[in-house]
Amino acid sequence: MRRASMLIALCASSLRAVRSFSSLRVPRVLVPIADGSEEIETSCITDTLTRFGCAVTVASCGDQTLCVMSRGLKVQADVMIEEVADEVFDLIALPGGMPGAETLRDSNTLTTMLHAQSQSNRQIGAICAAPAVVLGAHGLLPQQATCYPAAKFREVIDQPADARVVVSAKENVITSQGPGTSLDLRSSS
Repeated sequence: MRRASMLIALCASSLRAVRSFSSLRVPRVLVPIADGSEEIETSCITDTLTRFGCAVTVASCGDQTLCVMSRGLKVQADVMIEEVADEVFDLIALPGGMPGAETLRDSNTLTTMLHAQSQSNRQIGAICAAPAVVLGAHGLLPQQATCYPAAKFREVIDQPADARVVVSAKENVITSQGPGTSLDLRSSS
């Protein structure tokens, strides 16, 4: 239950920041996934933000829209990532999970979208392995961040934090440790 509340915190935090753009517009959120993405993180992000009134799009960075998640659960994405490449999202929220995070990292389309998101000062959220594996690989990781507490991920971060959620206001990036902290993202802003 504590893990679920952390993801809700991250999502709520993200939503508050997204809603600050306009009270008349429905915030748009992109959740990219692939085979091996973490199902708890994916479902917590999508469910919580949908309940808060966001228009959430789940996009596959793999070969098809049906993704087999890290524990075998099958999740049907709404679209392929290429179909939304030219769209603007208020938040791009990256679930972790391996090897899903590596597939997200290797997606040229997603990489381009993440750089555009950062350059436009729109929010990026990353959980578990995604901060180190995806954001770290593309120079989008804030100096201080958190991630899944394994040495191979923490060593990628300049100043790894032990906090369950870290909000980097300057870079407009929110990071969280893993499935157990994914609901905490809501209380971060």
